[in-house]
Amino acid sequence: MHPPCLPQIRLYQNWLREQRGLQFADYNALWRWSTTDLDAFWQSIWDYFDLQSPTPHTAVLAKNTMPGAQWFPGAQVNYARQVLRHADAAHAAGQPAIISRNEKGQHRELSWPALRRQVASLALHLKAQGVQPGDRVAAYLPNVPEAMVAFLATVSIGGVWSICAPDMGTHAVLDRFRQIEPKVLIAVDGVTYGGRDLDRLAVLAELRAALPSVRHTLLLGNLNATVSVADCADWRGATARNDAETADFEPLWLPFDHPLWVVYSSGTTGLPKPIVHGHGGMLLVALQLGALHNDVGCSYAPNSLGERYHWYSSTGWVMWNAQMAGLLSGTTCVIFDGNPGGSKEQPDWGRLWRFAAETGITYFGAGAAFYANCMKAGLNLRDCGDLTRIRALGTTGSPLSPEVQEWGTAQFRGIRRLAVETPATAGLSTPAQPDVWWNNISGGTDFCGAFIGGNREMPQVPGEMQCRMLGAAVESWNAEGVPVMDEVGELVCTQPIPSMPLYLWGDKDGSRYLSSYFDMYPAGHGRQPGGGDGPASMGAVWRHGDWLKIGSNGGCVIYGRSDATINRHGLRMGTSEIYSAVEALPEVLDSLVVDLEYLGRDSYMPLFVVLRPGSTLDDALRDRINAAIRSSLSPRFVPDAIVAVAEVPRTLSGKKQELPIKKLLLGQPIEKVVNKDAMANPGCLAWYVDFAARQATESAA
Repeated sequence: MHPPCLPQIRLYQNWLREQRGLQFADYNALWRWSTTDLDAFWQSIWDYFDLQSPTPHTAVLAKNTMPGAQWFPGAQVNYARQVLRHADAAHAAGQPAIISRNEKGQHRELSWPALRRQVASLALHLKAQGVQPGDRVAAYLPNVPEAMVAFLATVSIGGVWSICAPDMGTHAVLDRFRQIEPKVLIAVDGVTYGGRDLDRLAVLAELRAALPSVRHTLLLGNLNATVSVADCADWRGATARNDAETADFEPLWLPFDHPLWVVYSSGTTGLPKPIVHGHGGMLLVALQLGALHNDVGCSYAPNSLGERYHWYSSTGWVMWNAQMAGLLSGTTCVIFDGNPGGSKEQPDWGRLWRFAAETGITYFGAGAAFYANCMKAGLNLRDCGDLTRIRALGTTGSPLSPEVQEWGTAQFRGIRRLAVETPATAGLSTPAQPDVWWNNISGGTDFCGAFIGGNREMPQVPGEMQCRMLGAAVESWNAEGVPVMDEVGELVCTQPIPSMPLYLWGDKDGSRYLSSYFDMYPAGHGRQPGGGDGPASMGAVWRHGDWLKIGSNGGCVIYGRSDATINRHGLRMGTSEIYSAVEALPEVLDSLVVDLEYLGRDSYMPLFVVLRPGSTLDDALRDRINAAIRSSLSPRFVPDAIVAVAEVPRTLSGKKQELPIKKLLLGQPIEKVVNKDAMANPGCLAWYVDFAARQATESAA
């Protein structure tokens, strides 16, 4: 970036020193203050980002209980109001609100005034259809600007938003939307993915037939701009209004804890959890995460002038929400709709990088698997255009291996070295360029935030996340519920965060919410801010379900889900380290490992591998895989069997489905362990079912 671009977290610390008289020796001291003096920290976030309310709040954290924390009672806010407050200044500085492109190369830019006008027009349209505060508006839309407009219009009038991606099957969508009984459905006629146009009008008809609560349907012509369906309003007409009423429109002031949206757990078993977050909590956490830790700046501020923020996502992943949150800071959001890897027939892992070069992206985010695929494909980023404006690489979704991070760092060293060399300086030493900053984060849909993440001022260690987030009282607990350092343990959060769920929709007595996150440890244990036990009335700590190691340097490593952990001969190991060792081999494109040690039975650990085309799983390759695990980890983790497979089953957000496959191999029926509609590749399950049956037959014999 051309401006000074001081780290956002440094600007915040300067403000703390100047406005609060607070100065900290290091980041750990700052983090400890933020998780001990919760009132002072979250009030500082409110003030630093100049959040506004027509009525004062009577407390910051009025009730420190989990679940059930009460934040900022008395305050009134609106997510859309915070976004639109940037419109005039950003437009005056020549910065667009949204830049978008799809697989067909169709490129659009939406200005801030156009965003404000379309939001107002659609909000007034929804009001005219009878949408009242608290009513649900469900969307079946891809990652296009219209989805952002629809969200902002919905929440500006107090409606509760919920979205599903059009790559989800009808049953998966209905499993979600039926639970919340939407009044309005906003849908798309079709999408393009992997080079193919996919009509979705038949799905729309099924959704309308199965959702009797829907009183109004709005249709977006994505494949065909002039498409029309009986009894469906046209998107263009609903967003075309431009009169005095749209000019005067202002989002409603809403209570701090007014429901904002409903998001869903991955739904591997049973119905997905419909998780409700509030306006105020999401405002605070999105600004704290996006600005301070992700270091995404305001596009019209001198320090970060021209910031262009991209995080590849579908609308079915919570990173869509995180991408959109860039608008809260007045940041230009750059979005792509389609397959980032081209098509099966014509793989193209340079597609997003060329998009970044052509649009001047400064912050480039994607799932960890995307970067791994780029490395596996032998991609040379210098062939993808001018990427010198990229200063940060974001990653999440699964652990990023050290090898992939080192590959990306080396790629950007080459890009930057090439940029400073000229014919006159060729062969001469040039000033060292700082390495590209990797912002590796880990959090969850559950609280729509991150527990572990980045700090641009801290050293980078490949394979590690740099720190625990400010305000996130994250610890790693051993089997006795004692905090540990430099050891793998359960990830817990001992204090509330404003974006933790208000409740689960339809969970009348709160029992499902309680059992999902708070039932592993005794109430009060570890709940005192700063450490120690509190009274049982404070409730229990949040147990996230990940294995975490916190290093003495503050760095953190996530080792996969704690309920899919490998336990060999008394030594616990998260699956990510095995994947890192195995997938470093050029022949292995993907892998899945499960440990079938269960209720006293002996450990049996098969490793499933997806091989590069042309490779064969012969004895020599098996030996190399075993040697990689033996040398990288321990002989204890050499698998009992290595099996070649066509695909590794993954959720729609790209996570490997370790636990369902483990349960299947332990003898549970497939329909009990996995929701096929929540999968990215359900067709691969038949092979695993057959494999499980063969294993059961052999065991019986």
